[in-house]
Amino acid sequence: MATDVDQELQRAKLRVEELRAQLSYHDYRYHVIDQPEISDGEYDELMQELRSLEEAHPQLITPESPTQRVGGAPVEAFGIVEHRVPLLSLANAFSEEELRAWHRRATGLAETESFAMVCEPKIDGLAVALEYREGQFAVGSTRGDGRRGENITQNLRTIRSIPSRLSKQGLPARFEVRGEVFMTRAGFERMNQERADRGEPLFANPRNSAAGAVRQLDPRVTAERPLDCFIYALGWAEGDATPTSHWETLEWLSELGFKTNPDSARYKSIDRVWRHCRQWAEKRDALDYEIDGIVVKVDDLRLHETLGVAGREPRWAIAFKFPPTQRTTKLLKISVNVGRTGSINPYAELEPVNIGGVTVKMATLHNEEDIRRKDIRTGDTVIVQRAGDVIPQVVGPVLSKRTGKEKRFRPPRKCPACRTKLVRPEGEVMRYCPNRDCSAQAFRLLTHFVSRGAMEIDGVGEQLSLTLLQAKLVNNPADLYFLTKEQLLTLERMAEKSAQNVLDAIDASRGRPLGRVLFALGIRHVGSETAALLAQHFGSMEALAQATQEELAAVPSIGPVVAESVHGYVRDKANRRLIEKLQRGGVRMEAEAPATREGPLSGETFVITGTLASMSRTDAETRIRSLGGATGSSVTRATGYLVAGENPGSKLAKARKQDTKILSDEEFMALLRRHGAA
Repeated sequence: MATDVDQELQRAKLRVEELRAQLSYHDYRYHVIDQPEISDGEYDELMQELRSLEEAHPQLITPESPTQRVGGAPVEAFGIVEHRVPLLSLANAFSEEELRAWHRRATGLAETESFAMVCEPKIDGLAVALEYREGQFAVGSTRGDGRRGENITQNLRTIRSIPSRLSKQGLPARFEVRGEVFMTRAGFERMNQERADRGEPLFANPRNSAAGAVRQLDPRVTAERPLDCFIYALGWAEGDATPTSHWETLEWLSELGFKTNPDSARYKSIDRVWRHCRQWAEKRDALDYEIDGIVVKVDDLRLHETLGVAGREPRWAIAFKFPPTQRTTKLLKISVNVGRTGSINPYAELEPVNIGGVTVKMATLHNEEDIRRKDIRTGDTVIVQRAGDVIPQVVGPVLSKRTGKEKRFRPPRKCPACRTKLVRPEGEVMRYCPNRDCSAQAFRLLTHFVSRGAMEIDGVGEQLSLTLLQAKLVNNPADLYFLTKEQLLTLERMAEKSAQNVLDAIDASRGRPLGRVLFALGIRHVGSETAALLAQHFGSMEALAQATQEELAAVPSIGPVVAESVHGYVRDKANRRLIEKLQRGGVRMEAEAPATREGPLSGETFVITGTLASMSRTDAETRIRSLGGATGSSVTRATGYLVAGENPGSKLAKARKQDTKILSDEEFMALLRRHGAA
């Protein structure tokens, strides 16, 4: 008769086999064909469950278990590279307690009270090994299964941040470095926009895009993708002339000409390491590339040998993983709402899913063209992404989980609020409700007008905006400036003090800068930065209203689409009446006179594209303005110079077409030095 222990072991064995099958399947989709169908967070949960079961029942551990190996088998078509030293995976810590537990185990095994540690951003990309012979890049390969990888040398040669030759003297005759190939967020967005313009399917995320780009049989395809690479370790070297600590190794690699991560840091205590991890969890979205955690390594390389390896994971390093930003869930329904400009905006109603500690029930779908390109259908299992305070978005469907019962999205023909027939302007991806009296548009415009960043009228939120519209005390934003206390006191649950607070907030908004007023009007294609540029350039609402479309388009960073939208808005009679009523209500219609700065670059407009090796883009723009020059974000006829760094993108082609003067990073630095701003 089977005992309880036997039954528990049998249940564990069945679950272990099930988990191993699932993880092997997902390893194949992630590492081999670059088409994952679950998020990293969900994969980590499966791996954690398997690891816990194997720890509880060590007799179930086998060499083939996913806990004992790395990634997936290499694809033979690329050619196989045998790794002299295996590329190991890392154990994960998901909490402060787990991070400190790793530190206690490591100090115990090392028989020391403390040691220094190096913290590095854990980039969500593709791990590679680069072998150099006599200072020349010879062989590049993927991680593969950790012992054998794919030969992708020719593809890696197309990545500019990977040096083809090292000029420093005294190098080991042969050595290997390890790094992470990745795609920047800006490069990813630009590439997807170009694919959308060509009618091609979009990529789901930068990690898949980078992995897919590197693992191409045709290097020309790789060369077209905006790839970058950080080097994070020395794999092996022939000879003894190498540093004895990881931190010194990073500095040495940087001196050789490799690109190492500038956000790496060295600490002597686990308390400081934990603070570093917590800080980066909060500011991860400030980077132009995706990270999913912080890698913590023992700095002393001699301790690496002492600590050794457990299974597939070194004991001298651990990855502290941030809460996941992606999850998969079921798309229950595609609904639409009406925006402040009359745009019909689709959104997804989802089975509730927890992403990074927040329950997500709805996510944006951008527009119907995006739904069509991604082929998102009601009933799909979809990947949902949440980053920082950004509205959650549906990245795309998991095609392998389709049942055939999913339904394609049919865009509405009439406005869901007022039933007016919708229109779709030529060349636009959105449908619009043309009815100026549409209640939904009025509500959205009013809530936008009073919001933070626009006129910032405290106390007039969504609920009061709706109440004012329903009571017909307000029909448009300008009516706010003619409200009386007596009118407000007629509203339910409006006390005298509350009414006075609302009036005081409205009065304070009269002095908002002209740029805020322009943004508050809700002009199509005009965000806060564009509104500020227009206000600064024209100086008054009157001058803006009299500007021609050509004059608007000539403003740096504006362009023809925005110019047409602004020109059409200020020429519309109803909009002019709204602006005139705002002026009668005391709203400021002139910009403060900007402090003019004369300099050797006065009258010249610069646009920066790509990554500058010498400085950040913000620093470069600051130096240009210090010399009297102006900066823009897009190439127009008014652009005098385009500064082209690494991976410049489509702006370079446009500049060449318009015969705009193009400066390399070195030429730009020479210009700054000539005027004393380098």
